[in-house]
Amino acid sequence: MITISTICGFLPQIAISLFAGVWIDRYNRKKMIMLADGMVAGATLVLALLFLTGFHHIVLLFIVLLIRSAGTGIQTPAVNALIPQIVPKDKLMKVNGLNSSITSLIMFLSPGASGAILSITTIETTFLIDVITAIIGISIMLTIAVPTHSAKESEHKSKLYDIKQGFVYLKENTFIKRLLIFLIIVMILISPSAFLTPLMVSRSFGAEVWKLTASEMTFSAGAAVGGIVIAAWGGFRNRMHTTTLACTLYGLLMVGLGVAPVFLVYLLFNFLIGITMPCFNAPITVLLQEKVEPSMHGRMFSLVQISNSCALPLGMVLFGPLADIVKVESLLMSSEILVMACALYAMNSRRLFV
Repeated sequence: MITISTICGFLPQIAISLFAGVWIDRYNRKKMIMLADGMVAGATLVLALLFLTGFHHIVLLFIVLLIRSAGTGIQTPAVNALIPQIVPKDKLMKVNGLNSSITSLIMFLSPGASGAILSITTIETTFLIDVITAIIGISIMLTIAVPTHSAKESEHKSKLYDIKQGFVYLKENTFIKRLLIFLIIVMILISPSAFLTPLMVSRSFGAEVWKLTASEMTFSAGAAVGGIVIAAWGGFRNRMHTTTLACTLYGLLMVGLGVAPVFLVYLLFNFLIGITMPCFNAPITVLLQEKVEPSMHGRMFSLVQISNSCALPLGMVLFGPLADIVKVESLLMSSEILVMACALYAMNSRRLFV
């Protein structure tokens, strides 16, 4: 069931992202964000109503996961493409850092909030709360003034033509192409730390629920702090130096995670690892916002989304079976040493990102 739900959470994002990029570049990005959020809220509302009538079936959950995944495939690149339209160029790092911090804070608080809600009410009420918060979000979005972006040159072309133009743009832009390759390699290599740390906790420190919860929450708390750090600091003038430094520290701390002798030390390393994530991601987002033509923002951010959605599962195809043969700690240390090697190579290769 978990495998099927994971597939439902990834595949629609991959399938829709190419077309979503074209829609985001052609149409009003503000409306695209509201439409995606409304689509997800509508599916959740239907699910709540079906549950209330007594129709409980796990297939319904899979269908809603498919719709939510498709909505994310539209909403995430649309938000990243919208931010440069309403934020001055010199404030992009601060805003993206704060956005990352807010997202991480929500990830930190939501499990506890969900548990508290479910302890006093039903799953149907929880679904309806999700619908209400979506309505609030869409209402707030309506009040935001967003300058229009022009896409007149492609309005009479087919969607497939625009997709092709996105790949042509990527092929001709050496910097963006190398940045995307770097991101894919790193995502594949960090997949053990993204997916196998709960297995490591249960095997090495015990399978108590509070330990697995603490592992997730310390990472999210660190990521929330990291977002504030990168927003306040702003990073180095060279964005890639910030990303590669964060990548190196991530790898180094992951090695520490693999040799942690007790659970408290593990949690400390996990918290510090969380801090590095916004410092890695925010500069990449800002680089794309700065260096990509505004008319191509949607397609390039969609390609990034596709890369992330494909790279992590691909990494698990490689590392997942190995986790039943080799200790998770050994997998973490070996993969993160490779992450550090990639980061150091990128940092010292002046011709790589030009």
